[in-house]
Amino acid sequence: MQRALIPGTFDPITAGHLDIITRASQLVDEIVVGVAKSSSKGPLFSLEERVVLAQESVKHLPNVKVMPFDCLLVEFAEKIEAKILIKGLRAITDFEYEFQMTALNYQLNQAIETIFIMAPPQYMYLSSSIVREIASLKGDVNGFVPNCVKAALEAKFS
Repeated sequence: MQRALIPGTFDPITAGHLDIITRASQLVDEIVVGVAKSSSKGPLFSLEERVVLAQESVKHLPNVKVMPFDCLLVEFAEKIEAKILIKGLRAITDFEYEFQMTALNYQLNQAIETIFIMAPPQYMYLSSSIVREIASLKGDVNGFVPNCVKAALEAKFS
């Protein structure tokens, strides 16, 4: 079985993330969406909340499951027996960062391959931080996030 890992903080999961996850789910047998603890980023949502929101968002994809992790990415990939990391790219700045991370991950474990999937134009500008900013200012996040995330953001900022 070909298992791939799509890692991220997902604070919160967005329509752009879901696009990458959905497209990747057609390429391999199983996708694990790895939700990183990322305490240093000071996430808006707790790890548990981010996992639940991601699970709710991908429940329509039968070969996708969501798991939290709090270790090196390659260690988590080894633990779940994923040989492929899938990353979404929006812009050249994403590429520069992800290129460095890929090189580092390769040094840590040469058996894990990284595949990049380009975001479609309608999501190239979209990020979790932009969504949080819009929501914090009581802006409309319709179309940017799944309905469960929209409700969670409204509850956080009410």
